[in-house]
Amino acid sequence: MYLSRLRLNPADPRARRDLADPYEMHRTLARVYALDATQPPARFLWRKERGAGGWPDGTVLVQAAEPGRWAVLDEPAGYLQSLEPDKPVDLAALVQPGRCFRFRLQANPTVTRQGKRYGLVREDEQLGWLNRQGERCGFAVQAALCSASERLSTRQGRQGHQPGGGQRITVQSVLFEGVLCATDAAALQAALPRGLGHAKALGLGLLSLAPLAD
Repeated sequence: MYLSRLRLNPADPRARRDLADPYEMHRTLARVYALDATQPPARFLWRKERGAGGWPDGTVLVQAAEPGRWAVLDEPAGYLQSLEPDKPVDLAALVQPGRCFRFRLQANPTVTRQGKRYGLVREDEQLGWLNRQGERCGFAVQAALCSASERLSTRQGRQGHQPGGGQRITVQSVLFEGVLCATDAAALQAALPRGLGHAKALGLGLLSLAPLAD
């Protein structure tokens, strides 16, 4: 698995467009992981990071199974301010049974009722969703805070940004941060590349782990 950190240039109109619209950001990053314009991209996850004040600061974290073709983003130049590409992560070495981590996860907590999916807006429901994800994915939440709860909306599809075009997509997003411990290392190793929850194309589902000091 590989992690990359991008800082987009707010003076570049392409960067401003992508930072304002998660669907456009996903389309841009998909070019990095596709061999050419005719091929679908390899699986990747991404998240807009937040600065010290809690607001997005133009930094984007990207996780993928393969290294990216980052040169395509700066053609023509000006899209990126900085790039830290393709830091390798050994999941087997990182995730050990019983090991505890600080975590960050921007996700779409949902529940399905009568075949329809609903976003969860109450904090207790959001934390309940996170605990259920842990049961499925091999971790136990020790402490967690919910912040930046908001609704993301975009138009999706080839005609999405023409007047009246595309399908309107609206999802609930929340930022979880705290401490978790691995209860099933194999399950957690498998879950990290897949991501958690729905709406991954909109920058949700990337679970970041930093080991606690021993």
